[in-house]
Amino acid sequence: MTPSRSDEPHPDVQAFLELYESLDTPEFSEISPVEARQMFEEMRVTDEPDIELASVEDHTIDGPHGDLVVRSYDPGTQGEDRPLILYFHGGGWVVGSVDTHDGVCRKLANDTGYPVVSVDYGLAPDHPFPEGLEDCYAALEWVAEEADELRADPDRIIVGGDSAGGGLAAGLSLLVRDQGGPDIAYQLLIYPSVGDAPATEAYEENKEGYFLTEADMEWFRDHYFETEIEMGNIYAFPLFAADLSGLPPATVLTAGFDPLRDIGANYADRLEDAGVPVEYHNYDDMIHGFFSMISDPIDLDRAHEAYEAAVADMRAELE
Repeated sequence: MTPSRSDEPHPDVQAFLELYESLDTPEFSEISPVEARQMFEEMRVTDEPDIELASVEDHTIDGPHGDLVVRSYDPGTQGEDRPLILYFHGGGWVVGSVDTHDGVCRKLANDTGYPVVSVDYGLAPDHPFPEGLEDCYAALEWVAEEADELRADPDRIIVGGDSAGGGLAAGLSLLVRDQGGPDIAYQLLIYPSVGDAPATEAYEENKEGYFLTEADMEWFRDHYFETEIEMGNIYAFPLFAADLSGLPPATVLTAGFDPLRDIGANYADRLEDAGVPVEYHNYDDMIHGFFSMISDPIDLDRAHEAYEAAVADMRAELE
C-alpha cells in the first residue's frame, strides 16, 4: 500500500487543531494517568447520544483479572444470526472507556445493522501488557457463548478497534490463530497501533502538531510495557510476526497526518502478501482520531465516508 498525505489537513481538521491548541489542553505526558483519563472523558463523553438504538445494555462478565464490563448495542434489525462487532476502544492502552467510544459503537451498530459489543478492558499502568489483551480474549469467549442471547452468529464475529484498540484487535486475531479460541471472521483495524511507529516516515512527518504527539506516544508506551523486551512481542505489535497467513480478512484505515499511518499501511501490505484478503483506505487529509469525529462540535464528512467504506467492506465479506 502507498499511503499518501495531502499538502494540508482538511479545512475542518485545521479548524479543530486551531481550536484544540487555543484551549491550552495539557499533553497526556504532562499529567498522571488518572488526570489523563478524566480529561479524555470530559473531551469525549456527551450527555445525550446522537443515535438511539433498540437497546444499549451494560454487562459484567468474568475476566481474567476480575470483573469486566462490556456494553452491548442492538440496532433492532431482524434476524437471529447477524454478524457481531466486538469493539476495543482507543486511548493508548491508558485512557478511554466504553463511554468515550459510545458514539462510535452506536454509529457502527446503526450503519451496519449488526449488534456491537464494546469492551472496558483494563488500562495501564494498573493493567500492563498483556492484561488488556487477555481481557479482550475473555470478551471474545463471552460473545461467542452468548451469541444466541445477542441474536448473533458466532461464526461471523468481527473484531475491531481504533488506535490501541486496533492493535488489540489485530493481536487478538493473531493469538486466536496461534493458540485457539472462538473463530474470528473479520478484522476492522482503524489506524491501528501494530508496530514500531518511530521507525517510519509518517512518524517523523506527523509527530508534532497533529493532535497525537511524540511525547504522548512515548508516555503511552512507557505505561503499557513494563520492559522494553515486551515491545517485541508479536501479540503486542503484530507487525513483528514472521507469518501472518491464516488470519481473518481485514479492513485497514489510515490517516495522512497520523504518525501511525505507515505502520497501518505496512500491516495491510504484510497481510496481503500472506494471502489475507485486505481492503485498505487512506484518508490523506485526516488526523489520528478522525473516526470518532462524527457529531457536533466536530462532525467530519470524511469520517462518515470512512464508516461507509468500512461497512461496505464488512457486508461484502460477511453477507
